[in-house]
Amino acid sequence: MISKTIRTCFPIAAKAVADKAEDINKLNVFPVPDGDTGTNMSLTLGSVVKELAELPADADMEAIAGAITHGSLMGARGNSGVITSQILRGVAEGLIGAGSPATSADIATALRRAVKVAFQAVRKPVEGTILTVLRDISTKADECEKKKLSVDETLDAIVVEAYQSVARTPDLLPVLKENGVVDSGAFGFAIFLENFVAAAQGRAAQIEDFSTTFDAGSARDSALDRVKIEANDDWEGSQYRYCNEFLFKAEKRFDEEECLEFLASMGDCELLVGSYPDYKVHVHSNTPNLVLEHMLQFGQIYEVFIHNMDMESHERTAKIHADEEAASEPAKPLGFVAVAAGSGEADILTSMGVDVVVSGGQTMNPSTADLLDAVNKVNAESVIILPNNGNIRMAAEAAASACEDKHVAVVPTKTVPQAFSALFAVMPETPLDEVVEAMTEAAAAVRDGEVTSAVRDSQAADGSPIHAGDVMGIICDSIDVVGNDVKQVTLDCIARMQDEEEGDTLTILAGADMDDEQFEDLVGAIEDAYPDLEIDPHRGEQPLYPVIFSIE
Repeated sequence: MISKTIRTCFPIAAKAVADKAEDINKLNVFPVPDGDTGTNMSLTLGSVVKELAELPADADMEAIAGAITHGSLMGARGNSGVITSQILRGVAEGLIGAGSPATSADIATALRRAVKVAFQAVRKPVEGTILTVLRDISTKADECEKKKLSVDETLDAIVVEAYQSVARTPDLLPVLKENGVVDSGAFGFAIFLENFVAAAQGRAAQIEDFSTTFDAGSARDSALDRVKIEANDDWEGSQYRYCNEFLFKAEKRFDEEECLEFLASMGDCELLVGSYPDYKVHVHSNTPNLVLEHMLQFGQIYEVFIHNMDMESHERTAKIHADEEAASEPAKPLGFVAVAAGSGEADILTSMGVDVVVSGGQTMNPSTADLLDAVNKVNAESVIILPNNGNIRMAAEAAASACEDKHVAVVPTKTVPQAFSALFAVMPETPLDEVVEAMTEAAAAVRDGEVTSAVRDSQAADGSPIHAGDVMGIICDSIDVVGNDVKQVTLDCIARMQDEEEGDTLTILAGADMDDEQFEDLVGAIEDAYPDLEIDPHRGEQPLYPVIFSIE
C-alpha cells in the first residue's frame, strides 16, 4: 500500500537530508548566499515526520496527504522549505486516487500535480533550481508511463533523472557556474528522492552502491563532480538584507494576489502558500516591520523568523575559508570521533580534543555511514572512535573496517563519562595499539550511573516491579534503584556505589530536562552527603536522561 510505504520511507529519506544538511548549506549561492537550504529542507521534512507519526496506524492516503500538507506548511523554513512543502503537497494530493498496488501512471500523475502546485506558488520560477529538477523528473515519469514500465523501473529512472538534472543546473543558472556549484535545493531534493526510493525497494537508507541496480551512481557522480564549493568574497548578495518568514492565520478573506503584489513591492522571493485560513509567508526585504504590519490587517501572525542574510553570507564564506585551511594542513598522527546525545556533552568532548562529534545516543543510533563520514572528515593518519553506547559499538567497528585510507580503531566506551576518562589517558606520540589499550583500560575503570524514567512496566535487577513513569537509577547497565524523584534516586545510586567501592571524584552531567536550579540543588545535596568527594558538574543537555554521572 502507498500509505504504508510513505510512512515507512519518508522518515528514512528525511534523515538522509538532515545528515547532509551542512553539505547542502555550503552550496547556497542563489538567490542570495543565505547558507541554510539544507537546514531549512531538513526542518520542513522533520515537521512532516512528526505529523505522520501522530496518525493512527490505519490512516488512509487522504489522511496521510493531509498530514504531509499541514506538516510541511507549518514546518516550512526559508524559500527552499516553502517550495519543498508545495512539492510534497502536490505529490501527496496526486496519490490520493492511486490504485493498490500503484502503477507508473500513478507516479506520473502525482508528479504532474506537484509541478502544478509548486510552480503556482512561485511567481517568478527560475531555471536551474529545485523546480527544474521537479519538472524534469515529471517529464521522465510521463515517458515511463507511456512505455508501461513497472513502478520500480519508473522510480529508478526518476532518481537517475533527478541527479542528471542537478548536474545541469550550473548550465541554466549563471550564478551557480560562477561559484562552481550545483543548486543546493535541487541537490537536497535529489538526496531525499534517492533515499526514499532506496527504502521503498528494500535497500539501505544510506546508498553506497546504487549503481549495482541501475545507473544512478554515475548520474550522482556527475552531479557531485559539479560540486566544487568555493568561497566567493566578491559576491554582492541581494539588495535585500532580511529573510522574513512567518505563519499567518487569516481572520477574514483577503485578496491573495493583491497581497503577493504588496510582498513583491517590499522585496523579492515572495511566497504566499496555503489556503484559507492558514498560510505561510516568505519574502526577502529591507523592511520586515512593514511586511508584518501589512499582514496584521487580515489576521494573526506567529512563528516569525527574520534572518540577516548579509551576516549569514559572511559566516558561510568564513567557514569555507576555515575548511580550506584545515584541509591544506598536514595530517596529524591521531584524531578522534565521538558520539554524543547532548550539546553540552559535545562541547566537552570537543574541548578534550575530539575532532568530530556525531549526534546520537540511546534512542538515536548513528549508522555506519554516519560514523565513516565523520572519520573521513578528520585530518589524521589514525582515528579512534568512541561510540559511547553499547548499541553503537557494532556500527563503529563496521565503520573502522570499512575505512581504507587511514588506520581506525574503536575504544568500546558505553557512556560519555567513560569517554572523558579514556581521553585523559591519551599519551601523545604513542603507537595506536598502545593508545587504544590505555584508553580502554581507563574507560573500564569508570563506574557510571544514569537516571531516567520508565516508559513501560518492567522489573528491576532484584525483581521488584517498575511501572511506567517511575524514576530508575541505572548503575553499570543494571537497574538497581527505583523511585519517584530524580534527586533522591540519584543520591541513592551514589550511596550504593560508594558503599560498594568508595571513589574520590564524581563527574555529573545535567540533562535537557533538568534546569539550572534543580541541578544546583542536586549538586549541593551531594556535597552535603559526601564532603570529601570531588564533584565536577557540567551541563550535558542529553535528552531523556536528566542525570548521568560517573565515580572514579
